[in-house]
Amino acid sequence: MDSGSTAWILTASAMVLLMTPGLALFYGGMVRSKSVLNMMMMSFGAIGLVGVLWVLFGYSMAFGSDIGGFVGNPLDYFGLEGLMGAPAEDATIPDMAFVAFQATFAIITVALISGAIADRARFGTWMTFAAIWTTLVYYPVAHWVWAADGWIFQLGAIDFAGGTVVHINAGIAGLALALILGKRVGFGREPMRPHNLPFVMLGAALLWFGWFGFNAGSALAADNTASVVWVNTLVATCAAMLAWLLVEKIRDGHATSLGAASGVVAGLVAITPACSAVSPLGAIAVGAAAGVFCALAIGLKYKLGYDDSLDVVGVHLVGGIVGTVLIGFLATAAAPAGVDGLFYGGGFDQLGKQVIAAGAVMGYSLVVTLIIGSVLKATIGFRVPEEDEVAGVDTATHAESAYEFGSVTGSGYRPTAGASAEKVNA
Repeated sequence: MDSGSTAWILTASAMVLLMTPGLALFYGGMVRSKSVLNMMMMSFGAIGLVGVLWVLFGYSMAFGSDIGGFVGNPLDYFGLEGLMGAPAEDATIPDMAFVAFQATFAIITVALISGAIADRARFGTWMTFAAIWTTLVYYPVAHWVWAADGWIFQLGAIDFAGGTVVHINAGIAGLALALILGKRVGFGREPMRPHNLPFVMLGAALLWFGWFGFNAGSALAADNTASVVWVNTLVATCAAMLAWLLVEKIRDGHATSLGAASGVVAGLVAITPACSAVSPLGAIAVGAAAGVFCALAIGLKYKLGYDDSLDVVGVHLVGGIVGTVLIGFLATAAAPAGVDGLFYGGGFDQLGKQVIAAGAVMGYSLVVTLIIGSVLKATIGFRVPEEDEVAGVDTATHAESAYEFGSVTGSGYRPTAGASAEKVNA
């Protein structure tokens, strides 16, 4: 047992868990003020729901013994039975440390999807969807890619920290739900600007911080691999932010704070699968490509007519594809993964594996999400009534508002009956 690695994984787990509240801030700042609480609640709801399901049967479905090459046995570790004792003699970290780390991945994957349906989804239906989707989509895909007997793992495709499992998976699911729920009232006609850009930048900063746990923690050790991954994660994100801002400056004449925050997330997404397979120079290339392609991709929703509210498709699906496929070109055997891509003399072999992995996850997630979303829409309803959407989902769903604009002073003092005018004005 390696106490240093155990300490690092537990720390990384806490960092990744912090990413979901960070995502809540990121998404919450991007929506209009009348739906910010609902947007943040969708992320916090995912934490509570997926955390419980992961302990009950999620971990077992992802990492239990293989059933038909599709999913792990949900009864192997039901309720984490058998994982609380001493681990195997050759293990470097406790089983429960790995359970904790992987739980945070499942949580944020579900939360990511919510950005595609901001401003218009029923909270109860969202929670029902989250429970069904993690069971039918996330756990099987995690098994394919990360379990030792998963078919994508056996294929040899590289996804170090979640380009397919997390980002392609969530991105294509977000597209499916956006198509099912339809466009927001006023989409394409009314301005739907972010209501709080400081929230957005704070959320991006928390995501960037937590992502070092996300990627470097996936080494499952405090070692050279974690160190290389950490540096690659940093430099790819920096390159993506610069590339996004350059695209904005050339296209729109301005480099924006929203663009900087979005470029950060795009770079983090793209380097996630590739961080153990490329050199630092390769990481710069991955990040720059993500910054350009994602900045251009977010405009597709206006041309193609789907309403992906917070650009989950443009950032997570496109960024995940960019990072996953570029491994086939930019991987170098000098990196910890030890594989050469096309540009390093490795031929098309690794590229083919990466394309198969990305395509399989995208196709499976799209089809199953469309089925789940359509059934929920037809039965319990997925979209709030139009009048509630126009008035604001926060008050209609949660009986709360993010901001009080009553006739009170900036101090927030509410005078009681008989209070003096002097005190009210103080």
